[in-house]
Amino acid sequence: MDTDEELIARLAEDPSALGPLYDRHGRLVYGLALAILRNADEAQDLTQEVFLSLCGSELYNPARGTVGAFLTTLVRSRGIDRLRRRTRRTRLLRAQWEAAPPAVQPPLPQDRVALAECAGRVRAALGDLPETERRALEMAYYQGLTQAEIADDLGVPLGTVKSWCRRGLIALKRTLGDLVEP
Repeated sequence: MDTDEELIARLAEDPSALGPLYDRHGRLVYGLALAILRNADEAQDLTQEVFLSLCGSELYNPARGTVGAFLTTLVRSRGIDRLRRRTRRTRLLRAQWEAAPPAVQPPLPQDRVALAECAGRVRAALGDLPETERRALEMAYYQGLTQAEIADDLGVPLGTVKSWCRRGLIALKRTLGDLVEP
């Protein structure tokens, strides 16, 4: 029967040497991981990570202690790292939650009345515009078309559509200027 040190030395060429190591130390590693993390899934992940880290690496130094002590140290340090990441992640999520804007509340009755009055004034101001200017602005803002698309749809030059939009917006600003916050 091979010693732990011999199995670790063989791991570079023979990955099957990991099996006996796991059989000998798996319960210890998993138990410690579970005690640190207090989560079975995370403890299993950490156990796998620790044993796989032995493959193809020169981490273990027999002069510094037994394989069991080395695995215990590895589980402890990596488990604490996971706890720190979890704590940091929780802190970041909490900060994002606290920084999030409050949920949108339904408008108050007086706000609904004011909004309806503003909407009525905007519709009236649009109705007072010349047909070409009104139609160009409605296509741009209500249908989301670009000025080039409006020109294609109406069969007019792009410069004409730009002029209609500009004159319409200037007229609306003049009529509805008191609705705009300074």
